[in-house]
Amino acid sequence: MTTPAATPVEDVAVAADPKADKPWLCIVWDDPVNLMSYVTYVFQTLLGLGRAEAHELMLKVHNEGRAVVSSGERDKVEADVKKLHKAGLWATMQQAD
Repeated sequence: MTTPAATPVEDVAVAADPKADKPWLCIVWDDPVNLMSYVTYVFQTLLGLGRAEAHELMLKVHNEGRAVVSSGERDKVEADVKKLHKAGLWATMQQAD
């Protein structure tokens, strides 16, 4: 009598999520409430940006309607969004494309 042959099991590689390694983005949206000088101040004090960079990002928000002001790990970006909300700015987060 012969022993049954083992059926080979196909090694199926689990497809890695292509977005898993992509950074998260903190986006600030233009609003009709906050002064441009205040937005620049918030970027400097809460995000630690230099005056020139903060001013440039504020102008991008003003002229284009939005700007990415920080990026990185999800926890860091969530914290940035919360800080910006407390300061009265409209901010959201999304994973990079």
